[in-house]
Amino acid sequence: MKKKTELNDELRPEYKMKSLLKGGVRGKYAARYRAGTNLVLLEPEVAKAFPNEKAVNEALKLVIKLKQV
Repeated sequence: MKKKTELNDELRPEYKMKSLLKGGVRGKYAARYRAGTNLVLLEPEVAKAFPNEKAVNEALKLVIKLKQV
């Protein structure tokens, strides 16, 4: 396999890479992303009992109702 010596640049000529990367803030939206994420890892035996997210949500809503009684 031959090495490519030229970059396959799809950027338009009027855009300069240095100016596009200038002033960026690393992790600017990280906290907002984490706040909106609510993924959980189910143990294998629990995952077998619930085939999809709808089943999990229905079961959890039932637990909430039973807890309120």
